[in-house]
Amino acid sequence: MNHSNRRQDFRWKNSWALVTGATSGIGRALAEALAQAGVNLVMTGRRVGRLEAISAELVSRHGIQAHFFPADLTQPESPQKIWDFTEGLGVQIEVLVNNAGLLDHGEFVTSSLDKQLAMLQVHCLATVHLSRLYLPAMVERKSGDVLIVATTTLIPAPYLSTYAASKGFVQLFAEGVREEVARHGVNVSALCAGPTESELHSDAQIGGGKGHLLQPARQVADRALAGLHAGRARIHPSRLAWLSAVLPRFLPRSLVSGGAERAYRPASPP
Repeated sequence: MNHSNRRQDFRWKNSWALVTGATSGIGRALAEALAQAGVNLVMTGRRVGRLEAISAELVSRHGIQAHFFPADLTQPESPQKIWDFTEGLGVQIEVLVNNAGLLDHGEFVTSSLDKQLAMLQVHCLATVHLSRLYLPAMVERKSGDVLIVATTTLIPAPYLSTYAASKGFVQLFAEGVREEVARHGVNVSALCAGPTESELHSDAQIGGGKGHLLQPARQVADRALAGLHAGRARIHPSRLAWLSAVLPRFLPRSLVSGGAERAYRPASPP
């Protein structure tokens, strides 16, 4: 889909946004949408070549300023390094996008322990760390927005147990901190996206690789930024995402978890 004529007018124009996990999927789409709206960018990710290419492309196409900082958020010291980098640039981060993510699909008991702990580090600890670093300045100046990429619904997800639990954590974290900072003119929103076109879902082949159920990343990004700009607590970028959040509340927990087990069960080898 061509987005060249879809330019949204946000109050963040000419300000700065920090986007983690900006090299692919929702993160890259959010960076593109922000740049198209005239927002300057600091982008982080693990792949230096991609960061450099995306940065150059967005500067050329949209006339913004952009910087990139290679960072691996599985490393506990990375959030502080990102903060130090933006402080060194002398830029004021008006929009913080906690998007970076990992996914490991399979039986927990045979999974890599390192991967399970890495998901907790990236989703939970890095999100808390970055939010704690950038929110105080937003509160002080009574201006700022934080977008946290969470999950559609708080239900068990067999074969994605750590992933789903960590995303549930950040959703509750976002909703709690939101209430704390609202009186200071600062907004925190949780993006409750469903399955999205991304390398994470493509590599994992979740649900048998049902590509027709995957929402385009740019569509998710556009709706996420519109919701963030409007100050919504939870942003559901599609009807499927909204239904996934609402329907489980009215069903027996055992039925929900059993259905999830069948949906997420890894395909048997041929």
